[in-house]
Amino acid sequence: MLSPGEEKAWEILEKLDPLSVCKNSLAIYDEKDNHYILRAFDSNIFISPDKRTLSSNSSEGEILINRYGYFFVHSCLWYLIKSKNIPFTERLVRPSDIKDGSSFFKGSHSLPLSRLAEKYGNAKDTFLDNSYKFGALLQNFGDASIRLFPMPRIPVTVILWLKDEEFPARADLLFDSSCEIHLPVDILWSIAMFSILILL
Repeated sequence: MLSPGEEKAWEILEKLDPLSVCKNSLAIYDEKDNHYILRAFDSNIFISPDKRTLSSNSSEGEILINRYGYFFVHSCLWYLIKSKNIPFTERLVRPSDIKDGSSFFKGSHSLPLSRLAEKYGNAKDTFLDNSYKFGALLQNFGDASIRLFPMPRIPVTVILWLKDEEFPARADLLFDSSCEIHLPVDILWSIAMFSILILL
């Protein structure tokens, strides 16, 4: 059974002009099969408004849909509905810096960055190898950093500082500051959450 939020998203998406949706989201619309093709972490995600289903032709894509569907499906739908045809600012911001982020990304909504740091605190190469499976691009921050594309217009940067004699390992997640023009904070939280979970 669909949640009220997901049900509403499908209803809205079904009524939107596919050309407009694709221009804004960088998705592709397949008229023959009547579905959108959205790239997520370098995988094709097929989103069918009439059947109200998501599927993929890659194992990584199926992991996103089946294992992290609670976060992923909702995020895909609202991304297709809400995204705008605007470029990245290339200015990185912490989740707490976006509108309402300081109150949302804490407590029960805290991101599992400490688990990420614990897993890869002495394993930089493993962190990078696992990230590359999801289309990560190498960046130049911290001891190791990557840029992921959970949605085409919502890049996520993950930075890892390795453990040393003085400091414990640490991990950070940053958005491009354009993110809040596209999506509300709860959807950005979901995107941040599954972007970390796929690496754990």
